[in-house]
Amino acid sequence: MTEAQQGYRDLVVWQRAVDLVPKVYGLLKRLPVGERYALGDQLRRAVVSVAANVAEGQARQHRKEFLQHLWIARGSLAETETLLVVGHRLGYWPEQDLECVLAAMAEVRRPLQGLINRMQA
Repeated sequence: MTEAQQGYRDLVVWQRAVDLVPKVYGLLKRLPVGERYALGDQLRRAVVSVAANVAEGQARQHRKEFLQHLWIARGSLAETETLLVVGHRLGYWPEQDLECVLAAMAEVRRPLQGLINRMQA
């Protein structure tokens, strides 16, 4: 069965993207009140968008649309990383916590890029 024929819940990239959400939300709990609605909301939307775009693209059952949504998911992953680095540089969480979440993001990025590569072949 190809990735396009599987259910999105069967995809490793979707599973890892969903697992990433509580890790990022854990960091968001440490944001100062003034940032919970600015940086916090943007981070929540970006990290949830990764798994949501994988699911939406797969559910459309058209290779081209699936690939487009995978690229959007990849962009959301990059946005999430950027926002996390910004939060770290603003002193909202320590380097160790940032590195832990970035390592989890790499576990999403690898199968996501692999799936993109396979879908383009």
